[in-house]
Amino acid sequence: MTIIEQIISNHSSQPTVKPGDIVDVVIDTRAARDFGGANVVKNLLDNGLTIEDPRKTIFTFDCNPGGSDQKYAANQHYCRQYARENGIKVYDVDAGIGTHLAIDNGLAWPGSTFVSTDSHANIMGAIASFGQGMGDQDIAAAWAKGAVWFKVPASVKIVLTGKRPASLSAKDVVLNLLSIFGANKLLGYSVEIYGEETEKFTLAERITIASMGTEMGAIIILFPTSDSLIRELKMLTGKEYPSVSADADSTYEKSFEIDLSKFVTMVAKPGHPHDDTDIDTVRNKKIDSGFIGSCTNGRIEDLRAAAAVLRGRKVAPGVVLKIVPATDAIWTQAMDEGIIQTFKEAGVMVSNAGCAGCAAGQVGQNGPGEVTISTGNRNFEGKQGKGFVYLASPSVVAASAVAGFITTPDQIPDNPALFHPTGKRDTGHGTRDIKVKVEKPTVVEGRVWIIPKDDIDTDMIFHNSYLTITDIKEMGQYTFDNLKGFEDFAKKAKPGDIVITQKNFGAGSSRQQAVDCFLSLGISCIIAESYGAIYERNAINAALPILTYKPETLAQSELQHGDTIKVDLVTGKMINLRNDKTTIIGKFYDAQLAIYQNNGLL
Repeated sequence: MTIIEQIISNHSSQPTVKPGDIVDVVIDTRAARDFGGANVVKNLLDNGLTIEDPRKTIFTFDCNPGGSDQKYAANQHYCRQYARENGIKVYDVDAGIGTHLAIDNGLAWPGSTFVSTDSHANIMGAIASFGQGMGDQDIAAAWAKGAVWFKVPASVKIVLTGKRPASLSAKDVVLNLLSIFGANKLLGYSVEIYGEETEKFTLAERITIASMGTEMGAIIILFPTSDSLIRELKMLTGKEYPSVSADADSTYEKSFEIDLSKFVTMVAKPGHPHDDTDIDTVRNKKIDSGFIGSCTNGRIEDLRAAAAVLRGRKVAPGVVLKIVPATDAIWTQAMDEGIIQTFKEAGVMVSNAGCAGCAAGQVGQNGPGEVTISTGNRNFEGKQGKGFVYLASPSVVAASAVAGFITTPDQIPDNPALFHPTGKRDTGHGTRDIKVKVEKPTVVEGRVWIIPKDDIDTDMIFHNSYLTITDIKEMGQYTFDNLKGFEDFAKKAKPGDIVITQKNFGAGSSRQQAVDCFLSLGISCIIAESYGAIYERNAINAALPILTYKPETLAQSELQHGDTIKVDLVTGKMINLRNDKTTIIGKFYDAQLAIYQNNGLL
């Protein structure tokens, strides 16, 4: 049998298996990430299922290690609570990428089986282990039953012949393979890689190549174990492991011999990992940023390669280079070896361990039009942000960050490329649609929302999870959705409505969105006993009418929630149209009125 057939057979009731067989496969380690983990738990709870063996079950929080996104933070905490109740190990936000942790901590080993809600769980092929990324229901089934069904894939054998060029990185190897096989020629196959040079590949190099099996469409890329690999794993885990290789008479559906000596330094062009080209075709392409990390290139060897290029150099002016180690242990090792210091002296941004920009949950994302060179495994449009992503090796990314354009370590210029004005950006001289000054009403009328609370802060008004929104038209829908009892305000509010509240309205941050969300909804006026100092300025400058009142005077109008009132912003006269009771509240002061009539400070 091939390697994949041996592993599946050893984890099933079948003495032998062949391609196309449907087999229940016992899973040695069953993982769920912060991405998808909450849905795994929900599937278990909704179906009344329990954990088959908590000792073989883990959570890994690697997509958003900072918990900086509220939804990720909520999912992480939900998973932690479930883990506490069920005795499940959590590799939390301080640990690193789950698949790397599994290898380094002996949770996966040669001949083992591993599943996760991570499409790159097939990285386990680096150590001759069967790893698979699966959906939430599959993982829930594995947690509950200890096994999942699987169709045995056909196997392909690739033999790399010839000598490996001295400057050829593992990333170059896999990009060359991608250029040959594309995204679908190995679709659905288990791929085994052999060759004299491949036996010398380190664990980190095997990980880089196996990690991109997903981008080649393969079920998995498997390397047979070597003596050096077994030694590396023993150093990491302290455990002895068996050798794993295919039987001498195993059958492959396809076999290829490829000359490794012909491989060259490659770059994947934006949009597709398999759209690969010799680096010379894109050399000197100006970049805005670089990223080194991900499950493909976040090992200590990758960091050493980057440090060798960066030592004694600086990242080019205007370019930002972000580096994220794969695990916290690698981060610590890099610090002990002085690598982190080298990075900092070069002007690199170093972040805590995790998946980083690949998972859209940490540093490494780029903005619209931004050109990034990255060691990630994917560069699909929108995958690592809104810009354009080239894929390359750590040393190429580091060299490019120093040069300011795509290049190799041997061709870094003495002086980096600089950014110069292009004339494409708006300078404000007649190119914008200027707001037309319109006559603003000084008397407003509307339905009253009474919110009897002090110290309503800007997070209650407009939560920080929405701060990336810049279009006022989109802001209104989130108004008060973090204010207990008024979460449905935005759905029920109507243009012209008036909000009446108590002391210190708008306490907290300086966010303009906490003002603009009311303008978005068409709220005509806010009346409060007092305002946070920054909020008051923001509201006045944005021409949002805000007034103050004293409790004893407002009481005279006998206001109730839902009443309609008329307010004169200039005189402070307020009439409750339900009972015609009139009271005087604070009026606009001169500067406020002038800014209001100007339709805002600007």
